[in-house]
Amino acid sequence: MKPAKLSSRRARIVRAVTSAYFSLKDAETADVQASRRMLDRFAGLVPVAERVTVERVEIAGLDAEWLSPVTPVKGKALLYLHGGAYILGSCASHRHMVSYIARSVGIRALLPEYRLAPEHPFPAAVEDAASVYRALLANGLEPRDIVVAGDSAGGGLTMAMLLSLRDAGDPMPAAAFLLSPWLDLATTGETMVSRSEQDPWFHKDDIALVARYYCGEGELRNPLVSPVFAELHGMPPVHIQVGNDEVLLSDATRLAEGIRAAGGDVHVDVWDNMWHVFQAFLLVVPESREAIRILGRKMQDELSKP
Repeated sequence: MKPAKLSSRRARIVRAVTSAYFSLKDAETADVQASRRMLDRFAGLVPVAERVTVERVEIAGLDAEWLSPVTPVKGKALLYLHGGAYILGSCASHRHMVSYIARSVGIRALLPEYRLAPEHPFPAAVEDAASVYRALLANGLEPRDIVVAGDSAGGGLTMAMLLSLRDAGDPMPAAAFLLSPWLDLATTGETMVSRSEQDPWFHKDDIALVARYYCGEGELRNPLVSPVFAELHGMPPVHIQVGNDEVLLSDATRLAEGIRAAGGDVHVDVWDNMWHVFQAFLLVVPESREAIRILGRKMQDELSKP
């Protein structure tokens, strides 16, 4: 693991403000539709990165956006699966962050709007993610020319998609990148307790409540729901960024242990004093910009391998 060396005053301010916001939320009584609108509206205040264009498309029957930097590397693509606990999130909520990642790598990024729970519970999201990946291949991209990434639930969905593709005999992409991945909906990780006082956003009981929207209790340990319980052979290289103060920290570390035990290639960067998907605050937090710069370099490295 590689601890971050940065700790900025701006990061502390953003952490405090967002913590105060989440302290007012009740996972049991929250209105899903209102929460979706609020997330999209709030994130929509952040502009797309300069020199990145947005093209609305349809792929595999889903609405999506291509986020393209000026003169992108031809024949390469990032498939990005947004977070939002499987119940929130859209192009509106994530295009700003993904546009900066795309610009950092220098390739086009595809941001699909997969089906959300509770209207479309598991396995709808996994089916959609796999269908989009297969559509990219059908449109002429080679597996080695695609990297996949996702934050929070999108990180868990990235792993679930890879497991589904592996089991179906599909070729793997060049690499996967996970930002604060939610990989254990059964909330069995050690840091659910040990980081409960440090995490400024989430608590174990709230996470358990939200998981009910996505799947039934009997499915919480299904590997395609909670990839920490999967047999993890046959995965492409996996890179993880996670905050040291997250209750989800042990989701990331346990996944890494499982991949290593299966003989796979995995890298985990644990960022000191950082919280869930801190990369989204790139306009105000230096650590966020540095994390995205590192993501871009590592994606370039993976795509340049023969």
